[in-house]
Parts: sequence; C-alpha cells; structure tokens
Amino acid sequence: MIAPKSAHFGHMLLYVGWPLLLLFVWDLLVVIGYTVLNWTWLASKSLPLALYGSAIGVIVGFRNNSAYGRWWEARTLWGQIVNNSRSLARQVCTTMRPSQESEQNDLLGLRRRLIYQQIAFVHALRQQLRGLSPWEELSRLLESGEIEALRAERNIPLAIQQMMGHALREAKDRRWVDALEWQAMDRNLDDLADAQGGTERIKNTPMPKQYDYFPMLFVQIFCVLLPMAMVEQLGWFTPLGSTLVGFMFLALDKIGRDLEDPFDNTIYDVPMTAITANIETNLRQLLGEKELPEAVKPVKGVLW
Repeated sequence: MIAPKSAHFGHMLLYVGWPLLLLFVWDLLVVIGYTVLNWTWLASKSLPLALYGSAIGVIVGFRNNSAYGRWWEARTLWGQIVNNSRSLARQVCTTMRPSQESEQNDLLGLRRRLIYQQIAFVHALRQQLRGLSPWEELSRLLESGEIEALRAERNIPLAIQQMMGHALREAKDRRWVDALEWQAMDRNLDDLADAQGGTERIKNTPMPKQYDYFPMLFVQIFCVLLPMAMVEQLGWFTPLGSTLVGFMFLALDKIGRDLEDPFDNTIYDVPMTAITANIETNLRQLLGEKELPEAVKPVKGVLW
C-alpha cells in the first residue's frame, strides 16, 4: 500500500508512464501533420468527444468503484482477522486454568502452542494469498513435527486451524475450560475461517475481463481522437491540452486495474505484512513476552 506523506507530481506522471509518453508523441505527430504537412483531414471538430468523454467517465468510474470495493472488502476482512486473533488469544490466556496444580506447566505449554499457531495462521494466510512460500515464517513459530505434517497439506492456514481445534478439544477434555468457554473460542475459530474464505474468494475470483478490456480500449480510442478534435483551435498547443486531458483518463484507468487485485504482492496490496506483524506483536504481548518484533514501517513510501 502506498503511504507517502505528500503527493509528488513527478511520481504521478511516472505512474502512467509509457502510455502518457506515447500519447504525447501522437499529439506531436497530429500537430506536425496538420500545420506543417497541411493534412487538414486530421482536424475534425465534429467529433462528439464531449459525449464520448462523459460516457467513458461513467464507465471508468463504475469500474473503479467496483475495484475499490474489492480492495476495501479485503482490508475489512483482515480487520476481522486482527480482532478475532486478539479475542482468541485473550480467551486462551484468561479462561484456561489447570484442574490440578501439577498440570500448570502442561497448561502453559498448550497456551503458548495455541497462540503461536494463531500467529502462524495469519502469516501462512498472507503468504498463501500472495503466492509465496510460508515455510520460513512457520519454521520459527511451529514445532518440527507440525511443520512436517503441514507439508502434505494444500491449504496450510486451514490445516493450522484444524491443529488449533484439536488443541482446544484437548483443553476441554482435560477440563481446563468449560463447555461455554470452549464454545466461545470455537466461534472465534469459525469467524477466522469465514474471514479466510472471504479473502480466498477475492483472490480466486478476479474482476471480469470485460471490466479490464473495454474501459482500457475506450480510453485509448478517446486519447487517439482527442488531438484531432483540438488541433484546429489549439495548433501547436495541442500536445499540452490533449496530454493533460488524456493523463486524467489514463490515470483513472490504471487506478482501477491496480486496486482490483489486493493480494497480488504489489505496492498496491492491502498491507498484510504490517498487519500480520502487528497481530504477532499483540499476541506475544498477551503471553507476557518482552522481546517483541518491531512494527513494519513504510519503505520508500510503501507499506507492505
């Protein structure tokens, strides 16, 4: 996620990049053809560009709203994961109690295992959504036997949740939690599974290709026709006016395409690295640990 303190005009121009440069070159060619080569057929004031531009604005705006809706839903789902992770860890730390004094160490071990499995779950989900390997993150959080069991699984976050379910059942069987407390923690696992399913739905259901292809095609046609409608009135100033107007349409088109896939491991992603690091810090703090990971900070204006 881009998180600069202030906008930079140069960065905004580079954001569109080559399409903007090609538009400027095309504007120059139209001006040279009309003014130097006397190709009067290049000028056409009768082109209904005002109506065409309005229609494109509606189409691109609708597509961008849909793309931002996907991005914001992805961020909302990760907000649910943050809240449920904290709630589950709090319940594990405050409701589990040994039925006998001799079980205190076993209880502490199970408590730590559950919370570290939850930390592993969020890191594994982040890596799965980005299409990256999770093993480096998981190796520092889970036991070797758990890692080996997970290597045979296709959906690693789901398998970690199953491990957590078994651990909660063990706590119930050993009477470290009562039935109501167990149900409350199990509901948190259900909510985490719902949030995971929501993120996977966004990841596995891309925007329809028509939403990408046709707005981009319409914007490109508009940019090609724009200098032809301006050259008779603006002359050599046509590249200035046409490029500025084209820049707005090109930027709007690119914004929508950047936001529609919030888990693509790009600078426009939901900042899952920062979110999962924050979850890990919170959960390890609930365990009473003092050496906590530092918060993830923006690098060159990008928060990962």
